[in-house]
Amino acid sequence: MVRDRTAATEHVDVLVVGSGFGGSTAAYRLAQAGLGVVVMERGRDYPPGSFARTPAQAARAFWAPEAGSHGLFDVRGFRHFDSVVASGLGGGSLIYANVLLRKDEHWFVDRQALPGGGYESWPVTRADLDPHYDAVERVLAPTPYPLDHPGYDDVPKVRAMRTAADRLGLEHFLPPLAVSFAPEPGARPGIGLPISEPDGGNLHGAARRTCRLCGECNIGCNEGAKNSLDFTYLSAARQHGADLRTGHEVRAIRPAPHGGYEVDYVRHGLDREGPPADRVPVRTLSCDRLVLAAGTYGTSYLLLRSRRDLPGIGEALGTRFSGNGDILSFAVRTKDGDGSRPSSVDPSRGPVITSTIRLPDELDGQDHSGFAPSGRGAYIQDGGYPAFVGWLVEAAALPRDAGRAGRFLLRQFAAHTVGDPGVMSASLPGLLADGALSDSSLPLLGMGRDTPDGMLVLRRGALDAEWSTAGSAQHYARLRAALRAVSEALGGRYADSPHWLLKRIITVHPCGGAPMGRSRAEGVCDGFGEVHGHPGLYVMDAAALPGPVGTNPALTVAALADRACTRLLEKRDSDLPARSGVRSQARHTYTQHNSVQFTETLKGSCTMGLSDPRAARRSPTREPLRARLTITIDDIDDFLARPEHPARADGWIEARGLGGRRPVTGGEFHFFGAGRTPDRRELRYRLFLTDGTGSARTLIGVKDLAPAGLTRLWPATTTLPYVLLEGHLARAEEHAADILAAGTLHISLPDFLRQLTTFRTTGPSSAATLARFHAFFLDELRRIYWPLKRPRSRS
Repeated sequence: MVRDRTAATEHVDVLVVGSGFGGSTAAYRLAQAGLGVVVMERGRDYPPGSFARTPAQAARAFWAPEAGSHGLFDVRGFRHFDSVVASGLGGGSLIYANVLLRKDEHWFVDRQALPGGGYESWPVTRADLDPHYDAVERVLAPTPYPLDHPGYDDVPKVRAMRTAADRLGLEHFLPPLAVSFAPEPGARPGIGLPISEPDGGNLHGAARRTCRLCGECNIGCNEGAKNSLDFTYLSAARQHGADLRTGHEVRAIRPAPHGGYEVDYVRHGLDREGPPADRVPVRTLSCDRLVLAAGTYGTSYLLLRSRRDLPGIGEALGTRFSGNGDILSFAVRTKDGDGSRPSSVDPSRGPVITSTIRLPDELDGQDHSGFAPSGRGAYIQDGGYPAFVGWLVEAAALPRDAGRAGRFLLRQFAAHTVGDPGVMSASLPGLLADGALSDSSLPLLGMGRDTPDGMLVLRRGALDAEWSTAGSAQHYARLRAALRAVSEALGGRYADSPHWLLKRIITVHPCGGAPMGRSRAEGVCDGFGEVHGHPGLYVMDAAALPGPVGTNPALTVAALADRACTRLLEKRDSDLPARSGVRSQARHTYTQHNSVQFTETLKGSCTMGLSDPRAARRSPTREPLRARLTITIDDIDDFLARPEHPARADGWIEARGLGGRRPVTGGEFHFFGAGRTPDRRELRYRLFLTDGTGSARTLIGVKDLAPAGLTRLWPATTTLPYVLLEGHLARAEEHAADILAAGTLHISLPDFLRQLTTFRTTGPSSAATLARFHAFFLDELRRIYWPLKRPRSRS
């Protein structure tokens, strides 16, 4: 490379390298806080309509800058596995299958022994991440596939996956998808409808339309239906002043002489063939904070390449690599219930993924499925593909079905001999065999807790990976057995991908390389992503994962980045590296409020069609309902000053009648509001959700706190009668709304004790903030249940 020595050195508050789930989250959070943020993304931007569809476009859709190609797909071949990642503004969100699942609570293991020796250890817990999962879900707005809604109800593979799970006794659900099925939250879903954008629109300035079930999620959505990072986090970051630079590839990093970091980068000519990669001029930029979010391969490469300039980075660099247990297989020629004819699963109709089957883990405890929880857990999801792939499947089958092709050719010869032109049309259906192969075969995607025993290393200046499926043999044997069982439950034949013949896999979820750990010996960075021994240098992508997520990693990567940004903003004024006395004025625009957050779990029942929670408790048709809510007080001073004591409520509610687990976003919780009489107080919940049909719903619950002695304290504060109303309603509207269901929820003693461990605070006075909140809460309870007696007046 040629260094451009004439270019002036530029300085910024924060440089974010990469624009995937970690980088986009960081760009938005830090720009929103008033910091000067530059994002460097090596790839280009992809507005709707720009993703490759023709053969000529596809030929240029690969990332190979040494050959002058700067396309979307970065395909890597290592000795024992292959991998596909993305290169573009929005990172992996441009080609992922939209699934946003939280890492299972019990899978945040601490020093769990691995099959080949060593251990896996996560320095964070599910309770640490739940508030940040909530924050990410508010931005990406995931919703389960609306199977019961007209227009979206004709997707056969959804019901096929449910049928297979039921036959095997495995858990099945529709996972939250970051896809717009409705034009706006709470609206009725519909195919190809214009999507209402927030104020400011999106960074592309492009119109978007709701999902049209084309199966093209993994090759880029030309409708703009995916809530990918360019339409969400990055558009919001730009509105807050972030500078998004495409075609900028970072090549090296090092500490700056007077604090902060210096970064060498090159600029690619994305819309034209540029000079060879080794002749692109190198430029330099300096920053106070450096966020590495270039993906597992990109971040690990930068740290390995810059290792000499980062003394003491530790021996953990390059370790804990895995493919998140990824494996691809197929259920071929599935059949209907009696096995008499092919069953249509039509993988080309729908989003790429609609359904999830969960394989239990030994950490789950007792399980009643046909797969005893004796190993590391996994997930199975349906796969999909664009319609044109179905033609390729049928064409590929012709050489193996010589009889079908031969009959077609003989009929055409006979027709030519007797001069009958109608034979051609009559013979073509037989040639394609009604498309039965492509219509009745379903890709199956597996992932899970494989063994993070791989190494990322540099060889001759290039990144290489030392990892194979051998160390995860038990995981893959168990997962393949489950995939085979799903195929057979659908009346089909199980088929491995061709890669598996050589015990190879293709991973789209590479993890590790710069793992987090409690110390330098255990990890490259701490539980907040800050590199040990290098203040201000952060890892905020999948490279920081100390092991597999087990399910689709996107949501966990974004939540970890959100958590890291909270800590970065708390620390910046106390230990920001000085640069010759220069300080950015922008950082003083961020007001550090003292906040409080905790998570509660409620369990109970729901009865559809009833309006009285007391009657619902006795109803024989009641069904289970669970909720997990994160309550957030954004500013303790404002909270205490306002008589209604408001807080935010986010999380999820799960019930069969609602269509499974439904996200709660933008909910309200009010502490100790006025009750029905002057001596009563209320803990009031107002939770907004959308059910499985895409219809807006509001859950209203009130804990009635009445002065009845200390014996009533526990049941009053842990029992929540509620009603479910139609629409998203303000308090003034609820009395005239239609009541759809009623029930009661409870906080059990074990869940309450667990809730006490979830309290978190942020801000400059964290300990004092928590003390103020607890003092307020206990004093309000004392006023109700143990009021101080006034002294009697003397006559």
